[in-house]
Formats: sequence, structure tokens, C-alpha cells
Amino acid sequence: MSKDQDQLPFSTTIEVRDACLCLHVQRAARAMARRYDEALRPLELTNGQFSLLMALNRPEPPGMGPVSALLAMDRTTLTAALKPLERRGLLAVRVDPADRRGRRLELTAAGRALLAAALPAWRQAQADNERLLGASGADRLRADLMALS
Repeated sequence: MSKDQDQLPFSTTIEVRDACLCLHVQRAARAMARRYDEALRPLELTNGQFSLLMALNRPEPPGMGPVSALLAMDRTTLTAALKPLERRGLLAVRVDPADRRGRRLELTAAGRALLAAALPAWRQAQADNERLLGASGADRLRADLMALS
């Protein structure tokens, strides 16, 4: 192949920039994540940590599988995300009494307290994001994102 055949025209770059759904979802996700991170920063939480702690807020401590599925994380990534929260005393990883090979993820009292303290900040960030999307935009976006996942 000649060098000229290896070149893509700049118009292709513009086409992808303007049309790529993945690019637009990633850009929007980063911008939205920054807004939640800013709201949760006074509590020394990121939006990902808040979501992880909230995923553990269940009547019974969940196993790794259901949490990784809910958060769309592989187990290795989930394990890495758990460690700083466990070091802070916000959660405990316990042996599953029904299957000693498995692990259960349990919020501690400190984790529940921090989650409760973070909820107003999350609600404010949520309201701000929904306001940016307009009256029915948030519901439509949620439906569209669910269709993609």
C-alpha cells in the first residue's frame, strides 16, 4: 500500500467526531461524573465510591457477583475499588457463611453514616443534572441508556 492509501481524510475525523455515539456518551459521562465528584468532594468520596457504597446498602450483605453486575465492573476492578473503602473502615469483606469460597460485602456503621451524610450532596447533584436535561430529558436519557446496556 502506498503512503497516500494509509491516510484518512480529515473529513473522516469530523464524521467520527460528530457522529460517534461512544465518544458522545464518554464525554457526557465524564462531565456528569465531574459534577457528582465536586458535590461529594467535601465528604472525601468520588461518584464511583458513592455508587459502590450505595450498592452495598441492602438488607443482607451482597456477594461480589451481584455488586459487580450492578456496577458493570469486572471482579478485579471491584476488588481494587473496595480496598480504599475497606481501609477507611466503611465496609468489611467477610467470608460467605453459605459458601466459604465466596465473599460478602458489608457496610460498616461508619459506611452507613457516610452514605447518609453524602445523600443530600448526591440529591443536589442529581437535581442539577436533571435540570440541565429539561423536564422529560432525564427520563428519556435513562431509558435510552438502559436500551444500550
